[in-house]
Amino acid sequence: MEPREHTILAINPGSTSTKFAVFAGERPLRAWNLKHGEEEMRPFKDRPIFEQKAFRAQAIEHELAAAGLPIAKMNAVVGRGGLLPPMESGTWRVNGAMLEEARLARRGDHASNLGAPLAYEFARRAGVEAFVVDPVSVNERSARARLSGVALLERGGFCHALNSKAVAKRYARERSTPYAHLRLIVAHLGGGNCISAHEDGRMIDATDAQQEGPFSSERAGAVPALKLVRLCFSGAYDQRQVERMLIGEGGVFSHLGTTDLVEVERRIAQGDEKAALVFDAMAYQIAKEIGAMAAVLEGSVDAILLTGGMAHSNALVGKIRKATEWIAPVTVYPGEEELLALAEGALRVLRGEETAKELCEPKS
Repeated sequence: MEPREHTILAINPGSTSTKFAVFAGERPLRAWNLKHGEEEMRPFKDRPIFEQKAFRAQAIEHELAAAGLPIAKMNAVVGRGGLLPPMESGTWRVNGAMLEEARLARRGDHASNLGAPLAYEFARRAGVEAFVVDPVSVNERSARARLSGVALLERGGFCHALNSKAVAKRYARERSTPYAHLRLIVAHLGGGNCISAHEDGRMIDATDAQQEGPFSSERAGAVPALKLVRLCFSGAYDQRQVERMLIGEGGVFSHLGTTDLVEVERRIAQGDEKAALVFDAMAYQIAKEIGAMAAVLEGSVDAILLTGGMAHSNALVGKIRKATEWIAPVTVYPGEEELLALAEGALRVLRGEETAKELCEPKS
């Protein structure tokens, strides 16, 4: 290993998994994807996700020790940023204010809220700093993009900033052009879809992956507002049931009872007309939102980047490409390299290429 190569532990907690990896610079030394079965998760059922911290930390520590990669060897630890306050993109130092936000989960109880506490715990043991990078709460939307038609309901919310930013920067490196000099549309396609417009190194508009834009494999995206209001007050459903319709049991699942695009494409190949219609409608909505982001960039777009798990589907990519390549060339980065993106964010700070930001401590 070269003397100046930093060793980074990157942690990305999911609802039923904990993904983590150790990097020497940008080079992965070892990566894990621990699946947590129903039996393991049963003690935490209907309890705040923050209470899983010790369980997850013990699992990570066990695997690191078995691989001969002790915590003491780390130069920094970085975690997936959770549902934090709206913030700029970049690398953020984990401090008391961020840990308190993760513990209180005021913006939603999501597994990504464990990213900062887990990073801090291991960093504390190693005597190094902990960071998060491009949390889902990144909000660089322009002032006009934040207004909705109801003064009480500001646009914003959560998007896949980590992967969207990482892919945009990767495209820029491949073209030997600064990210800040490019005008890009990035479509992260996965469990939630986030379509974003990038200008001057900022994500100036983006669909909220929880409640806007095209439907995905399991999320409803934008739905008719008045019909939703009437559904909520019909007395037939409680709040939790309606939320499940929108997130988890929406989108493709709502129509076809599956979130698996491979299964959907199999049904289409067997002549299932409903499956074909739903698949086509999702591609149509994604393409339409890409067109909307082209308007945000006033028609001057250098490239459209498709990424996320659903970008593995050649059929879906083909439909989107056909509908949008008149706007700009389409480049595909299937899947997501979020652990690498986390490590790269920490490395930029350790190498002095970027200064870590800090969440303000609440005033006493």
